[in-house]
Amino acid sequence: MVEAYQLFIDGAWRPSSTGETLPAINPFNQEVWATIPSAGEADVEAAVAAARRAYETSWRQTTGLQRATLLNRLADLIEAEAPRLGLLETTDNGKVIRETGPQMVYAARVFRYFAGYADKLYGSVIPLDQRGMMDLALREPYGVIAAITAWNSPIALMSNKVPAALAAGNCVVIKPSEHASVTTLEFCKLVEKAGFPPGVINVVTGDARVGKALVGSPGVDKVSFTGSPQVGREIAAQAGRNLRPVTLELGGKSPNIVFADADIDRAVVGALAGIFGATGQTCVAGSRLLVQRPVYDQMVERLAERAKQIVLGDPRDAATEMGTAANEPQFKRILDFIESAKTEGARLVAGGGAAREGALANGFFVQPTIFADVRNDMRVAQEEIFGPVLSIIPFDDEAEAVALGNASTYGLAAGVWTRDITRAMRMIHAMRTGVVWVNTYRVVAAQAPFGGVKDSGFGRERGEHGLMEFTTTKNVMIDFSDEARDPFAIKT
Repeated sequence: MVEAYQLFIDGAWRPSSTGETLPAINPFNQEVWATIPSAGEADVEAAVAAARRAYETSWRQTTGLQRATLLNRLADLIEAEAPRLGLLETTDNGKVIRETGPQMVYAARVFRYFAGYADKLYGSVIPLDQRGMMDLALREPYGVIAAITAWNSPIALMSNKVPAALAAGNCVVIKPSEHASVTTLEFCKLVEKAGFPPGVINVVTGDARVGKALVGSPGVDKVSFTGSPQVGREIAAQAGRNLRPVTLELGGKSPNIVFADADIDRAVVGALAGIFGATGQTCVAGSRLLVQRPVYDQMVERLAERAKQIVLGDPRDAATEMGTAANEPQFKRILDFIESAKTEGARLVAGGGAAREGALANGFFVQPTIFADVRNDMRVAQEEIFGPVLSIIPFDDEAEAVALGNASTYGLAAGVWTRDITRAMRMIHAMRTGVVWVNTYRVVAAQAPFGGVKDSGFGRERGEHGLMEFTTTKNVMIDFSDEARDPFAIKT
């Protein structure tokens, strides 16, 4: 049975003004299992106007305690619905249920984290040169936030933005990817149950035209985007024409660096999880594995052996270890990169193509693929694949590891595996990335700020730094003296 979803605007469900819909396709069997509305510009403007009204008439008047109460209530609902939401997201984008279910619980944790900040948006008192005066720096919301998310983890990515924006006192218009919109729309049912005022949270769905209309709306005060650098550039340019600030969480080509003194058992697990978790469809995928030569052959052999044992299957089955590519365009893109690596001369040691046998026949499955003896200038080592393809690159010493690791246009994350604490500290400071993991990989926390540098974007999500992204500073000067004064005169 195909479920037909509607837009969520101003606290109500409504059909798209265009009357058009898009199919939600299960990447495991290519069956259409739901339809989502394709919004028009009129729908986008209605959502932005609803958010503006809610901000001006109700949400900005709420206390931090009131916002925290609603956010905590919503977190409870998300956690209670985690199994169902996880199943829906797995059906929508092919990520294994063993990941999507816990991601929903984690999303609830992030909502609770920012709920705790809602009544703690402290300003500061600034000492001045003039006597008899006080200066206050206040933190205030922007107003209306456009939150645009990607298809690989819709609820997790949404939770990086929305609870922080709401806790700070903003209202939001969310635009999920047209390839995975269902769970974001299902989330709105929980928003209704939680009792949020109409217009505080709105969702418009559709393709890139909807995102463009949202970013270009003069009623939007800030844009927060997760996606590719190519689209990020377009969004930054479009927002810049309206003089609107943006936060961009973009792609990566992250180096996962294994030194000879590392705990090899742990490094093997970290390397596998770093690239084959989420079918490699994550911005922090450790897609470049840099291995010091004394342990290079051992790492290649062990990784290739384990990759061949990874269980592919129905992502809704808890026994499945790796799911599908999320959609057909991404499936074809991954296969194109694999063929390119073969042409460039990389040595294939595992996988190398589509997986079509048996129950996998109708799905967008790619074999867990590993290339050894990769040069860092190869396309497979420089461009983001967003799939289960690992490039293993040898290095001799620490200086070469740093040079290779930083030789990328991206700068999102890096991993360092070593027992030498002094080396670890040197590597932490040397890597030009927004995140560095030491003796672990792909671990997240609500409290820990996340974001990149270079082509991986700018701004931060999660943690206190992520909260501040949704506030602006207002300065207040108070003269409590009983004399008229020259504002430029300083009395000592």
